[in-house]
Amino acid sequence: MAKVLFVNPVIREEDDPKHVPYGMALLASIIMREGHLVQVYDANAWRAGDDVLTQVVQADDWDVIALGGITTAYGAIKHIVGLAKALAPRALVVAGGGFLTSMPHDVMRLLPQVDVGVVGEAFLSFPELLRRVDAGNRDWASVRGLVWRDAAGASHLTPEQPLLDDIDRLPYPAWELFPLDIYFRNSTFGFSEEGMAAKRRLDINASYGCSLICRFCFHLGIAGDMEYVQKDGQPDVRFGYKRAIRYHSPRYVVELVKYARSKFEIDFVSFLDENLMTMHQSSGKTWLTDIARLWIEEGLQPQCVRDGVPHDPERCSGIHWGGTSHATLCSPEVLKAIKAAGCSHLLYGYETFSARVMKTIGKGATPATNERLLRWTMEAGIRPIPNQMIGFPDEDFDSLR
Repeated sequence: MAKVLFVNPVIREEDDPKHVPYGMALLASIIMREGHLVQVYDANAWRAGDDVLTQVVQADDWDVIALGGITTAYGAIKHIVGLAKALAPRALVVAGGGFLTSMPHDVMRLLPQVDVGVVGEAFLSFPELLRRVDAGNRDWASVRGLVWRDAAGASHLTPEQPLLDDIDRLPYPAWELFPLDIYFRNSTFGFSEEGMAAKRRLDINASYGCSLICRFCFHLGIAGDMEYVQKDGQPDVRFGYKRAIRYHSPRYVVELVKYARSKFEIDFVSFLDENLMTMHQSSGKTWLTDIARLWIEEGLQPQCVRDGVPHDPERCSGIHWGGTSHATLCSPEVLKAIKAAGCSHLLYGYETFSARVMKTIGKGATPATNERLLRWTMEAGIRPIPNQMIGFPDEDFDSLR
């Protein structure tokens, strides 16, 4: 079996590390289930510098050094792959995530130290790549969802890897491979009283994608919106509006939270989903209410909510949580249900209160629905967090007012 080193690059260097990389933790768990030997060096958490990174890269005879991240992590990724290739030339350097998926051919040109890239969702492609490594077979052309470089240096994109339909097949993230003590020290979440008092917070993805078509939003392959096109005579990617969505069953979500509580003693869950309410709508308006019902039945309901008393972080048992929503997809009924299960805040992408700008960006809401949802959420006892955006192409002083 392959020896795999995951390196999580520094993200937002000016900020404290607050979020365990969920995708990397999932991939680690997936390949461990297949018997591979996995270690993680979390550069974003440790912030230890090149001396420690050098020791880690030289600590074993790695078969694969894998890393990825969002586009703003490009500088850190560039530095890491250069060091990895210099210190461990035998290792296969594999990159993935948003920075590569958004422009695979360009990244392969800009980073010659990257041997293979995983384009889009890696749940199926990366384990297949490791099977080839085990077999000594470097024929990447027959593995879907990869970008690779031939002997002449030209990059090639293999056929698209279909998304994993049944995401309940995924194992739980390998959180234990990451320095949770560092992340727990930065658990405070400034969106609600309960979030501010959190001491052991973890992030969870209960779903992938979003069914809305806001025109300013750039979706990546994991969201189901990646399309293959021909560009300059070769396959390339673009991002359209297919808006394929997938969500875990309520039972999977609640069992995952129970596992995290029993193993890591968490007290708060932050759902990373793009929009919880789109999944609720897609399910026939049962998904979130079923999660809330199971949350209570399985003993996750916070004691302060159950007893109707103010939150006391020193005494309150159970798990508080927060997530994302949309102004036109909520109702007082679902807000009441999730409040009873411990939801303390919801982030709303209001973007603007200008009817003209909302129509231009395809938000699917109006100033009236924004205001109504703000009121409904507060009446339910949940703190609404309105996200605003300034600077749309047709923005003016009137719209900003």
